[in-house]
Amino acid sequence: MVQPTPQSSDALHRRGLMFILSSPSGAGKTTISRMLLEGDPAIRLSVSATTRPMRPGEVDGKDYHFVTQEQFDQMIEDEQFLEWAHVFGHSYGTPKAQVKAGLREGQDFLFDIDWQGTQQLYQKLETDVVRVFLLPPSIDELRRRLTGRGTDSAEVIAARMERARAEISHWDGYDYVVVNDDIEECFAKVREILHAERMKRARQTGLIGFVRELMRP
Repeated sequence: MVQPTPQSSDALHRRGLMFILSSPSGAGKTTISRMLLEGDPAIRLSVSATTRPMRPGEVDGKDYHFVTQEQFDQMIEDEQFLEWAHVFGHSYGTPKAQVKAGLREGQDFLFDIDWQGTQQLYQKLETDVVRVFLLPPSIDELRRRLTGRGTDSAEVIAARMERARAEISHWDGYDYVVVNDDIEECFAKVREILHAERMKRARQTGLIGFVRELMRP
């Protein structure tokens, strides 16, 4: 079932939500994120600012907002980020203005961030945040997936496995935990979580007026 877009005239107005997907590398987060974005017009990826160089095929403003470290530091000083972090020598942050304006209009945002970014967002906008953590069916399967990519050395895979164990230890900081042993079943569960969260009474900002009209003599 495809949800109506925020602009649908036949839908009660609701406040948007911040849908966070986190997982260790190899647990399927990127695939599930892509499936959500392709199958649901009412959610879009939150575009982060970053200081890392633009890669071939990337588009400024679509994949990331590419800025210098000086610009990024100024944005931190001006409190323009909901969350930010330094990762592998580069800085990443979520611009505050575009997200807050979108939420008011009923726009949902998908966040592909780690547990630290998740904590920062939750501390600032708790009621707007939905936190979902994806787990692999086993550590052996996670290692098999990482090895199967054929792009990393044994040393890099070992480092990713160590990082994965550290990330998994934060599973209890999420609202939902889904084991990804089948990509289609995992996607169906994540989509059900998104649909249910959209229907929460607290997010139905148009509901009060609608009900009052129903009760009018």
